Amino acid sequence: MQENSKRTGIFAGEDPFKIARVWLAEAEKVEPNDPNAIALATVDANGMPNSRMVLLKDIESDAFVFYTNYGSTKAVEIEGAGKAAFVMHWKSLRRQLRVRGMVQREAGAKADAYYESRSLPSKLGAWASRQSKPLGSRAQLLAEVAKVTASKGLHPKRPEFWGGYRIIPTEIEFWENGQNRLHDRFRWIRECRDSDWIIRRLQP
Repeated sequence: MQENSKRTGIFAGEDPFKIARVWLAEAEKVEPNDPNAIALATVDANGMPNSRMVLLKDIESDAFVFYTNYGSTKAVEIEGAGKAAFVMHWKSLRRQLRVRGMVQREAGAKADAYYESRSLPSKLGAWASRQSKPLGSRAQLLAEVAKVTASKGLHPKRPEFWGGYRIIPTEIEFWENGQNRLHDRFRWIRECRDSDWIIRRLQP
């Protein structure tokens, strides 16, 4: 690991994923709604950017994980590009976390376990929704939920078309608001998953 500026306080530490978990835990104490919300950015086949809010569900030892329908627009764009980016902004803490990296599917036991932890209506909703596809009316969606409820019962298994994505970062930036817009920014960057991190303080 290399760095060209001493990091103290909330920026201290030798593991960016541990720092991210600490920041998220602090946000959970003060943010009124969805402290784990991320603005996820992808690009389509023509390079046109896209973004939307999703909920981050885990910060692993070397990756960030969220879940979605594999037929959704975000999933199609992720599969096509193999990479994505996101930003988490905590207004109450005046901090943000930016991440860019490669993406791999999480469609195994971990996805099963997370799906099982969801409420029954959320489980059934995952079966009923063909995410991002055109919908004639809300009544049509509710009818599909009723149909799925009748067919899947009280213990539906995870749909094969629904699961997780793991973002394995090559870049992580920690940002804190500074007085007079003189913000503190530290960027961690590496070439690949097994490379050492290089840490640099950035101009505000």
